[in-house]
Amino acid sequence: MSQQSNYTEDNIRSLEWDEHIRLRPGMYIGKLGDGKSPDDGIYILLKEVLDNSIDEFVMGAGKTIEVKISDGQVIVRDYGRGIPLGKVVDVVSKINTGAKYDSKAFKKSVGLNGVGAKAVNALSTEFIVQAFRDGKTKRAKFEYGKLTEDDAIVDSSQRKGTKVAFRPDPEIFVNYRYILEYVEKMLWNYAYLNPGLTLYLNGEKFYSENGLKDLLQDNLDGNTLHDIIHLKGDDIEVALTHSERMQGEQFYSFVNGQHTTQGGTHQNALREALVATMRDFYGKNFDASDVRSCVIGAISLKVMEPVFESQTKTKLGSLEMAPGEIHVRTYVINFMKKELDNFLHRNADVAEAILKKIQRAERERKDLQGIRKLARERAKKASLHNKKLRDCRVHLNDKKASPKGDRRLETTLFITEGDSASGSITKSRDVNTQAVFSLKGKPLNSFGLTKKVVYENEEFNLLQAALNIEEGLDDLRYNNVVIATDADVDGMHIRLLLITFFLQFFPELVKEGHLYILQTPLFRVRNKKETRYCYSTEEKNDAIGSLGPKPEITRFKGLGEISPDEFKHFIGQDIRLEPVMISKDYRSEDLLTFYMGKNTPKRQEFIIENLRVEKNLEEEFLN
Repeated sequence: MSQQSNYTEDNIRSLEWDEHIRLRPGMYIGKLGDGKSPDDGIYILLKEVLDNSIDEFVMGAGKTIEVKISDGQVIVRDYGRGIPLGKVVDVVSKINTGAKYDSKAFKKSVGLNGVGAKAVNALSTEFIVQAFRDGKTKRAKFEYGKLTEDDAIVDSSQRKGTKVAFRPDPEIFVNYRYILEYVEKMLWNYAYLNPGLTLYLNGEKFYSENGLKDLLQDNLDGNTLHDIIHLKGDDIEVALTHSERMQGEQFYSFVNGQHTTQGGTHQNALREALVATMRDFYGKNFDASDVRSCVIGAISLKVMEPVFESQTKTKLGSLEMAPGEIHVRTYVINFMKKELDNFLHRNADVAEAILKKIQRAERERKDLQGIRKLARERAKKASLHNKKLRDCRVHLNDKKASPKGDRRLETTLFITEGDSASGSITKSRDVNTQAVFSLKGKPLNSFGLTKKVVYENEEFNLLQAALNIEEGLDDLRYNNVVIATDADVDGMHIRLLLITFFLQFFPELVKEGHLYILQTPLFRVRNKKETRYCYSTEEKNDAIGSLGPKPEITRFKGLGEISPDEFKHFIGQDIRLEPVMISKDYRSEDLLTFYMGKNTPKRQEFIIENLRVEKNLEEEFLN
């Protein structure tokens, strides 16, 4: 009989609020990360502070919010009412302390749980809060959640409001950096959802006059079939249009100003309401997929005491608009059936354009039915034994978290070229959260082709099945889709072909920040005591200079040349991922036309004009 361990009073621990947050940060902010993904913890910290400032604007106090990010420090200054001076320390350091439990004060607030600011405080090496009210100010400073400075209330000539400065803890957020493009997208969303609010990021202005209409207008990629339909009501705003070239559907959804990237009950209700309204208006029982084909839509809903499926608030779980009141589904459907139906009756040209679009989608769907059926059968068989896919145990669309913790946001699919590269990754990966899909070579250039190619091309069809994105992103199986190719000309070409495929048929995958490029070392520089992996020529030259004399230099020509023992370091905690992002200033259609279209002479001219010759400095260091 095995010896039983003692279980006494000494085994029972009571943690302080900050200790618990630092011990289990994922419970409060989701995943940690280093800033390469838009849902990484450092952005959640910023969002938690911003949400408090936004709530002030919603309550009619303060029309300007200033954000400054420099050298890893974040400063947020609003001009709202300011935290009551006697409670400045409490609201950022006492769990479940705040004004938002009283629904009268903050009827439809984002930050309802009194945790957000405390989490930021506990997960920062330095956290400073200062409130300005009635010609006086109060300042407090914390380090790692512990109060270190508690200044007395003094006179102040500054405008009322609140200023928060924090620096995320680099031991928790290892090698973090803020990618300003992600922050800009966040601030634009705040601007769209709060017309009249002005935000600044390092001096750059973010302002929207027309709300969700501006959101769609600014994010449209290509031409549309009709002008944007913009509908507003009590606690609801909807904007809709149809793309000329996009296939599938794309929705932006928000609750109380929170971007619900994973949708929820309100987004599902909008999708259902569109179908029901169109069927009633045209008097035809259209297939739901035909109605929603090419739709680009946005919905913003204000719900009393919203229930989200996690602390990070990315998916709405609320069934009711308020406790004991009308269901979210019923509210959205009733609104759309009235307002959208009225709009279509008043705008016959738009109604005609939408009808033609639905009929075209119906024809295309029927044309694809035969080949789609065969492709699905092939994918179904492959799912049982797919030689291309080495799957993992946890998936993003799992209904429940694993008993060992919620690792769904860590799920990653590596798309590799060839068996040798996939072999190294497969042997060194985390089998719980990392999957591998192996390409047999260069995929087809899909630019300008119809979705028929996704079903006709076995490799594309199996990739679509592996990701589970045929009907949209609602059931995406992996949070991160990572292109892992060699850092040579062929590898770069494969990257372009895959990015083209996703932008052509699944642009929402890119726009929602799921697509990345894996950065792997180009060189290994070592002597008898130290080994350095270098991701650029500059890093290699620095290593040669510091490890000399005459260190051993290895050039990795392909991923297959890196041993599994080494590879595990490059896809582990220190993984380097470069997000694939499309700037608001560029249309993906224009980019694809230039880089992947039939304009060879123009591309040749561009290449010649932009050629660079890199000087190899190895000889200089070694001689």
